[in-house]
Amino acid sequence: MTDFTLKTLERIVEKRASSDDEKSYTRKLIGKGVGKCAQKLGEEAVESVIAAMKGDKKELICETADLLYHLLVVLKISDVRLKDVMVELERRTAQTGLEEKASRKAD
Repeated sequence: MTDFTLKTLERIVEKRASSDDEKSYTRKLIGKGVGKCAQKLGEEAVESVIAAMKGDKKELICETADLLYHLLVVLKISDVRLKDVMVELERRTAQTGLEEKASRKAD
């Protein structure tokens, strides 16, 4: 088991986003704006779906790693903390999925 967490990745994305390193992919991606970051997130989501549909575990692992990275980049550029997402997930899991989904329709 690894000690690497999404929080660890979030810290890395934060550090690299504000880096002056010309070789930083994160810095360059964020420099292109939220639209490009969101586009990359969507591409990785589709690639993850394709890998799952093919039943290719190795590819799914790699594409999911890309997906999680790009998700954290989009959260960073949108000024959303992973902690806030986790609070929302915790709130939602306090009830069944069907109850939670029904409650969103009532809002």
